[in-house]
Amino acid sequence: MSRILPLAAFLLLACLLVFGLFHSDEKSELPSPLIGKPVPAFALPTLFEPRRTVSAADLVGTPYLVNFWASWCVTCRVEHPVIEELARSDRVRIVGFNFRDEGEDARAWLERWGDPYDLHLVDRDGRISIDFGVYAAPETFLVDAEGNIVFKHLGALTPEIIEREIIPRLSPRAGDGT
Repeated sequence: MSRILPLAAFLLLACLLVFGLFHSDEKSELPSPLIGKPVPAFALPTLFEPRRTVSAADLVGTPYLVNFWASWCVTCRVEHPVIEELARSDRVRIVGFNFRDEGEDARAWLERWGDPYDLHLVDRDGRISIDFGVYAAPETFLVDAEGNIVFKHLGALTPEIIEREIIPRLSPRAGDGT
C-alpha cells in the first residue's frame, strides 16, 4: 500500500500536466471585466512623434486591435510574425501600446523586426496597461467601432486565435447591411 500511494500521486500529477498542455489556449482566454465596456480613457504620446497625443476618443469609429508589447518582451518577438501577417491582411487596424519601455529601444526593435502597427502609443509608466488589466506583455484587446472591448487575449496571438476569435468578431452581422 505504501508503494502504491506515491505511484498514484505521480500518475495523477502526470494526468493534470497532460490535460494542461492540451488545454493551454483556455488559460490565455481569461475573462476580463472590461468585455462589453468602453476602453479605459487615455491620452498617450505616439512613439515617433512624442509631442502628438492620441486619446481613446480619437480611435472611435472603426474597430481596432490593441496590442501591448515591449522590446524587452521575449514572447512579443515570438508573436510578432503573426501580428505582421494580420497587418498585411488589412482586416483590422492594429494599435501598438508600447509599455514600460525606452523609446529608443522600441524604435530600434521595430526597425529590426518590422513595423506592423498603424499607430504606436507609448505607455512608459504602465498606468494605462493597469487600467486595461494587463498582466504581462503581450496582451491583446479587440475594440469595436463604438470603442467597446469585445475580446481579450493573454499571451502571444496565434493564427488559430486570430481565425477563431478575432476575425469572426470583425465580420458584419447578418442582416445589418454592413
